[in-house]
Amino acid sequence: MRSYCALYVDVGYLLAAAATRVTGTSLRKGVVVSYPDLVARLIADAEKASGLPLLRLHWYDSGNRPGGTPDSTQEAIGMLPRVKLRLGRTSPQGEQKGVDLRIGLDLAAHGRNRSVDVIYLLSGDDDLSEAVEEAQSHGMQVVLMAVPDRLGRAHAVSRHLIRESDDLIVLDGSVVDDSVRVRQLQPDAAGDLLPAAAAVAVPLPGPRSSVDETSDLGEIDGPAERPVAMPGRPTPAVLAGSKVPQRPAAGTEGPGRVVWSSVSERVGSDRTAPAASQHELDLIDEVCRGVIATWSITASAADRTRLMSQRPFIPGDLDRALLLDLSARLDRYDVEEHLRFLLRGHFWKLVSEPGG
Repeated sequence: MRSYCALYVDVGYLLAAAATRVTGTSLRKGVVVSYPDLVARLIADAEKASGLPLLRLHWYDSGNRPGGTPDSTQEAIGMLPRVKLRLGRTSPQGEQKGVDLRIGLDLAAHGRNRSVDVIYLLSGDDDLSEAVEEAQSHGMQVVLMAVPDRLGRAHAVSRHLIRESDDLIVLDGSVVDDSVRVRQLQPDAAGDLLPAAAAVAVPLPGPRSSVDETSDLGEIDGPAERPVAMPGRPTPAVLAGSKVPQRPAAGTEGPGRVVWSSVSERVGSDRTAPAASQHELDLIDEVCRGVIATWSITASAADRTRLMSQRPFIPGDLDRALLLDLSARLDRYDVEEHLRFLLRGHFWKLVSEPGG
């Protein structure tokens, strides 16, 4: 019997981590992805690492249409060779449902049936730890794959999941840099930004020419755009027209400190909640500004009106990005409740400010 490897891709993790590497925030709408290029590179890496041919790549995501059915982008991904769509559904609040369960059930079933010799799991979700153990109990090797951050380290992978897996492979940064780029400004969004931000055109990161050559299949997410070459990639703080505050030395005051207007803004209505440190407050400010800047790249005037009409409820994709980004900066898998309160409150403060 011929030996094979398999690749399980947690798309939520992959795109959030890739977006963080490219834009500084995990908001998926801030990037455009060449899925054929990305899938081909992931398959090549799995086959190289294992020395075995790939049986199949399982693409785990939530269906973006009612009832968990695939949208046009997901349909096109499912048509790629050796790719199997495994879709959960999206709740009315924009939350993924059933995706982790599908990954876990497949890990257990494929381990029990010995369909392949080794499974590569591209995810960082701690909730998959027990499913990894179940597959291993049937003699299956389960190796983690992680997206690198800008320093080349594994981005947002649970320590518990790393401990339970057989190994951890950090992908080469070019896997992301060659296939993921910053989404360009919409015409109606550009007018609302400061001139320095509105003039920004972001090139495709990685070793490509300034004129992007895209195949017919290459740009499923949207039409091909020709980015303008520039010396460096702007940070979300530049796009927001505001510099992220520098963290001053302990015990010092200065214009770099984030100013919180009241005690209630810092600790919320629960006076027994622990007070956030200045370091945590600075990170909250940095995260909020980054997410708002990335969202503003594609947000229309109608999107802004809709956002403000939903206050105090933050749309699911924005809320997830805020929590994921803060978790990554704090290097903690779970963000404490009092920090979540501060994070969401500061988000609304910034978007409500003139020019926010």
